[in-house]
Amino acid sequence: MSNPLDTVIALHKRGRSVGITSICSAHPLVLQAAMVQAREDGDLVLIEATSNQVDQDGGYTGMRPADFRDLVHEAADRAGLPRERVVLGGDHLGPNRWRSLPAEEAMARVDVLVAAYVEAGFTKIHLDCSYPCADDRTPLTDEVMAARAARMLAVAERTAAAMGRAGELRYVIGTEVPVPGGAEETIEQLRPTTADSARRTLDQHRRAFAERGLDHVWPQVMALVVQPGVEFDHLRVVDYDRERSKELQQVLDDEPTMVFEAHSTDYQTVPRLVALVEDHWAVLKVGPGLTFALREALFALAAIETELVPEPDRSRLPEVVEQRMLAEPGHWAKYYTGADAEQRLARRYSYSDRMRYYWPDPQIQAAERRLLENLAERDIPLPLLSQYLPDQYQRVRAGVLDNHPVELVLDRVRDVLRGYRRAAVPSERGRAA
Repeated sequence: MSNPLDTVIALHKRGRSVGITSICSAHPLVLQAAMVQAREDGDLVLIEATSNQVDQDGGYTGMRPADFRDLVHEAADRAGLPRERVVLGGDHLGPNRWRSLPAEEAMARVDVLVAAYVEAGFTKIHLDCSYPCADDRTPLTDEVMAARAARMLAVAERTAAAMGRAGELRYVIGTEVPVPGGAEETIEQLRPTTADSARRTLDQHRRAFAERGLDHVWPQVMALVVQPGVEFDHLRVVDYDRERSKELQQVLDDEPTMVFEAHSTDYQTVPRLVALVEDHWAVLKVGPGLTFALREALFALAAIETELVPEPDRSRLPEVVEQRMLAEPGHWAKYYTGADAEQRLARRYSYSDRMRYYWPDPQIQAAERRLLENLAERDIPLPLLSQYLPDQYQRVRAGVLDNHPVELVLDRVRDVLRGYRRAAVPSERGRAA
């Protein structure tokens, strides 16, 4: 059985430097922006949930895989995007959420996690067993990681077969994976994965799959995650340098169904993204970069609101976000160090965007709704729009964008997605931003 992603991979392997953006976000406005972009471009849209966002117990979003699927499908329906053009992926599936447990207990939960994702209709599954559990000897060996990935594969294939969907799933493997959501500490040194290490990962996974009698599934492995030399921390972006990955770029030349998948590509410039796709990183993952743009737009609207709305009626969105992050510091305190002023700046503006964990908070959601409602009831003066959202101002002046707060937010997020599309579609690369 085929998968919509097969066309992208096949074209890339035939020498066309095409790719696809993997959107890792659960924020409804980000999802809406992604659906509108895909509808207008006539593209597939690949939406992924990570195992810390969405799991069988709810994750930090409170959603199980079926809930996330419904959220994504509802966004597609609202945007007029056919559901068959939506591909759902599960990212970093593995024991990450249960690292404090003994390995066998953690992997038993992973079995449930994988089955839940497949049952919910996710067809792109990242088998990520790079995280050690409580009773593991560290560092984990390639053999242990591959054996656990093969266990996950067996669960996924068994679940798909029971649903009449045998052969539909596509897998991503790779043990040299960046930390989900960007580096936790300041980046001092970053080396691309070596070609030998990547080949060892391939060999160990191929052997582990065969030991479980699943060697026939190997052609369903569509991507290998390796470190191309891109990352970001709170204040810095490490840009892709193709000269540092020359040998690595050739590792998949003999794998007819596989490309590389690049994680943590957020904040790369469009020319760097183009270089990644040309060098066979055909899957470009972006997450914090999208909610970073979302925050930029919402905070810009909050500044406009301050100019237009009487103080008692304002949403005070930036202040509410700050209050809730201080009241519930679990998602940022161990990441943002330094003096109080440094921490405050990081909470608001860090590339790592730990703020993204707080958008589901009911008080923040209420403030966001109030902000958008306040401005929807008023005409935003063009000079104010020029001050705070200059790119959107230009489009409003050109008559291609409505001067409505939701449309302004969606367009700011789409600015990021437009850059990724220029990288992923060769015919788009000469177009201006």
